[in-house]
Amino acid sequence: MIPRALKRLFHQISIGDQSYRFMFRPGPPDEAVAFDCETTGLDVRRDDVITIAAVRIKGNRILTSERFEAVARPEARMNAQAIKVHRLREADVEAGKRIETILPQFLHFIGGRPLIGYYVDFDVRMVDKYLVGLLGIELPNPLIEVSKLYYERKYGDAPPGVSIDLSFKSILKDLDLPELDQHDAFNDALMTAMIYLKLRDMKERGVRIPRPRQQGGAHHHSGVG
Repeated sequence: MIPRALKRLFHQISIGDQSYRFMFRPGPPDEAVAFDCETTGLDVRRDDVITIAAVRIKGNRILTSERFEAVARPEARMNAQAIKVHRLREADVEAGKRIETILPQFLHFIGGRPLIGYYVDFDVRMVDKYLVGLLGIELPNPLIEVSKLYYERKYGDAPPGVSIDLSFKSILKDLDLPELDQHDAFNDALMTAMIYLKLRDMKERGVRIPRPRQQGGAHHHSGVG
């Protein structure tokens, strides 16, 4: 695997369309973008993006008025399991635009800002798949993974053997955040933004997330970190 930083350097030189060089310049210092994709399934090679949504964060505020939302018409067939999850049928996405026409708007919306996500690597790989064909580059943005930030706050000092739960539901519950209708790309991006701000604040204040005491055995004293 080529390190991301090295790829970034190579893509900066080899970019097909020079008007997208702005992607390689850092965004405003106190801004980031939370984003999410809904897809026809979980196979990056075979599946397609059907909705993509993003919301900007400036300082400690989520700018819900500065949002990006688009429905894409996939080439891949809709996976029955995926339809159950995001409740979008073939008929719902037929009117969508081709992803290639959506991406330029998305790129101008995110610029060079860091991208925040929940299992952000998957969403980025889905976008990269089209971007390589369009511009010959992958997303160069710094990536921030909220499940990793959550892990640090809750399990960073946990003794071996502690059971770990990084589910979206558990993260929201632990952080006392509202659970919006999930698997809607914009709601997921918005909840991810809320998770990020809360965890960042906890880190700045040196606050950990309490863990329930383990029952029995050697792990009995693994209470609050």
